[in-house]
Amino acid sequence: MRILTLASQSCGSRYATDMSGQKEWREVLDAEVHRWSTMTCSQIVSELDEVKAYEVHLSGMQYQVEVELLEDTRDYLHVMVAVDDGSLPASMLPLASTFVLRKSDPAS
Repeated sequence: MRILTLASQSCGSRYATDMSGQKEWREVLDAEVHRWSTMTCSQIVSELDEVKAYEVHLSGMQYQVEVELLEDTRDYLHVMVAVDDGSLPASMLPLASTFVLRKSDPAS
């Protein structure tokens, strides 16, 4: 059985200068967490042999995304997704979320 749990950290949002900036960061983060959490465990392990960093675009803005496999145990994977706008000091404190995927069988 796969169980998904989410935890968010919003310390980076204090550098977004207005509420719309915070909302867009959250939209990007939510979309990327959904994208990664719907992959199989074997896909995630294959993709995240090291920290993956890439850019996404939303409403004409560019955002930096980093995804890291924090734990790969016999029973679960623990993954972190972080988003910022690439500027200083915002990139030092990104908006981040983690999720845990339970491994349902050895083929996951």
